[in-house]
Parts: sequence; structure tokens; C-alpha cells
Amino acid sequence: MKKGLITLFILVTSLFSLAVRADVLVLVHGYLGGVQSWDRSGITPILLQHDWQRAGTYVAGPAGIQLVPAPGTQARQKFYAVDLPSEAPILVQVYQLREILDAISKTHGDEPVILVGHSAGGVVARAALVRGGAGNVKALITIASPHLGTVRAEQALDATDIPFPLSVITDIFAGDGYDTAMRSRSLYVDLVRPQPGTLLYWLNGQPHPDIQYFSVVRGQSGFGQGDYIVPAYSQDMNNIPALHGKSSLINIPAHHGLEPVDGSVIVNVLSDL
Repeated sequence: MKKGLITLFILVTSLFSLAVRADVLVLVHGYLGGVQSWDRSGITPILLQHDWQRAGTYVAGPAGIQLVPAPGTQARQKFYAVDLPSEAPILVQVYQLREILDAISKTHGDEPVILVGHSAGGVVARAALVRGGAGNVKALITIASPHLGTVRAEQALDATDIPFPLSVITDIFAGDGYDTAMRSRSLYVDLVRPQPGTLLYWLNGQPHPDIQYFSVVRGQSGFGQGDYIVPAYSQDMNNIPALHGKSSLINIPAHHGLEPVDGSVIVNVLSDL
């Protein structure tokens, strides 16, 4: 009888441990985005409705990484949004994201981490895993990310490649959009279509961690389809040489920007992990 009670106690304890398993969701915004991207798109409210609690915001700035805490730090399911310098080169953002992931690991121990990256943020998140190892990360979800580059980056480089003295005129008379593009040139270089010597050519041939991958692709799958910014084939991580056939594909008929439907997709994926 005593042995039976001990066995029952162990079984109940095991089931309870499974029930309180903690997960950490980390949201990585895209180019010209920020932590507000997840709120304005309606994704944050959907996460909150499904018992994912806001744990805080990590801000990368001149003084280093700063945490703005929120009440959900001890919740069973919690999420952090990160604020990276989205105009900076990919590897600059990767370095800061790695610091953030290290800080999260120190706070939450061995709790599993799921990374979600939108647009260029998906490339940043993937590069962070390649450069620093998965650690506690068990899954990566990317949304409309240019894993195989985008011709839009090449067009932006062409548009801002103006020789002297014409460049003086554009510096004086061009608007804020031109100034933003000029500041972002190093990022555009990182997002051109892969060819020897480019960042994506290097990144896409590197060994990737053995975790779960999910590609949220805008529009219909296939060459030439997708959204205005990134073609569908570039959004699908299965087309990355190092990840061929390893990513679950989710097609969403939407524009490039984040939308409430992305919140529902994220929640559904999380429920299956």
C-alpha cells in the first residue's frame, strides 16, 4: 500500500511539473520597427488573451542593454519584446540580441525560449542562433523574413549611390526618407540576394541548431509571389541550404507588415510546441 502511494505521488508530481512548464517568448521587430510594432499590430492583445504575460522590454542603446520590467516575469507563459537599432547592420543587431538572450537565460534559468522575428528581425534572430548557439531556444518563428534576400535592398542601394557633387544636392534637398535610407545602407548590403562575399551567402551555409523552425510566408508559395517587399521563396526557410526541409511552412495572404492574424498563428504554434 505504501509503495502504491509513493508511485501515485510521483505520478501526480510529474503531471504537475508538466502542467507548470514555463516558456519564454522573445519578440524581435523588423526594419524601422520597435517594441511598439507588436502592440500596434494587435499581436500583444492576442498573446495576453491566451495567458501569455508581458515580462518586460529589453532596450539596446548607447549605455548597453536595459531592461524595462513588467509584472509578468514570474508567469508560467511570458514574453519579452526587444528594441534593437533596426537601421544597423545585421551583425550589430545580432550582438545585442545575444546579450539579451544571455540576460534572459540568467533570469529564467533553463526555461525554454521561443524566438519570433518579423522581416529583417527574423534574419537577426536566425543569425543570433548560428553565431551563439541555441542555448535554451527550442524554436524559431519568422514572419515575412528575407532569408534569401530581397531585390528591394538592392534597389535602395542603387537609389542612394549618388556620386559627388550630386550627392551634396540630395543631402540638402532630400527628405527624411532619403536620410533614413542613407543611414540604412549597411543593413541593405546585408539583405541583398546571396552571392559569394555577402552576409546571407555565408549565413545560409552555416550549421544551424537542431531546433524547430516555422516560416510564416506572405502570399502564395512559389517564385515571384509573396508581398511587395520579400518574395515568398525568400521567406521560406526550407530554401536555405542548411535548413532544407526542416521548417514548417505557414502561408498567410497578407501584406508585409505585422497583422492580428500573426498573433493567432503565433499562439497556435506555441500550443503545439
